[in-house]
Amino acid sequence: MSGGLRIGTRGSALARAQAEAVARALPAPSELVVITTAGDRRSAYGTAPGDGAVGVFVSELETALLRGEVDLCVHSAKDVPPEIADGLCLAAYPGRGDPRDAVAGRALPDLPAGAVVGTGSPRRALQLRALRPDLRIAPLAGNVDSRLARVARGEFDAAILAAAGLERLGRAAEARQVLRPEEMVPAAAQGALVLEARVGDARALAAARAVHDPWTGFCVGVERAVLAALGGGCAVAAGVLCQAGAGACTVLAAVDAGGGRVARVRVGADGVAEPQDAAAREGLVARVLRALAAEGVPVEPARPGR
Repeated sequence: MSGGLRIGTRGSALARAQAEAVARALPAPSELVVITTAGDRRSAYGTAPGDGAVGVFVSELETALLRGEVDLCVHSAKDVPPEIADGLCLAAYPGRGDPRDAVAGRALPDLPAGAVVGTGSPRRALQLRALRPDLRIAPLAGNVDSRLARVARGEFDAAILAAAGLERLGRAAEARQVLRPEEMVPAAAQGALVLEARVGDARALAAARAVHDPWTGFCVGVERAVLAALGGGCAVAAGVLCQAGAGACTVLAAVDAGGGRVARVRVGADGVAEPQDAAAREGLVARVLRALAAEGVPVEPARPGR
């Protein structure tokens, strides 16, 4: 498409569905450019990383952006590491989808002791053991379709996936249960998308701003800053969810505290007047980190969210 914005995306069905939804919302003509990432190659061999992996679905897309081969990249925000490549910026967060985790196959209350639940996520495994220590947890990797197929074949009694991913693929009806955040705190930025652009690319930045949702940006900024202070996601199983608005603000966090113990905190605050209020965001992050430190979780000094 001559003159249109080139949008970089991974080639999975979910990534393409997400990028196509963004492309339809942009105020400028656009076309998708499919790029295979290290995470995709690992998925093809059934060794897809879980929530703790950093950057494996992002780095090749960033390289294409820096080379000028694409103008914008669409990522699942939870795949983006706390630090991004120099010369790039996280330009916009469209309105967030459902951040919760969903159970496919059989709902957790219907599973007998010893039933096998599949997940490739240390965060999900940690919290599932706390919910149902009588279940068996087995590694389950691959894209959404392949994981659902393995459940359907009876290899697993259930599997835990992101509710937003099921919805975006038109498969929400296959969720037998959607877990409340108090039961299983989602991964930081789960359900959110983010558009990445080159710093100073006025055309791409203007297009991205047209689809930006400020409250999603605020909440994901809080979650990413907390995750960065916990080591960036690579060394600890952690869930963080911020729900904020002018009326009220709440952050839930569940973090591996060692020895199989889950440190859970809930931090509430008065509503934030403006989602662009960086001081309010940083103050909220600091409160969450203090609460986690009081539970014995090692944290690094908070850095401004990006």
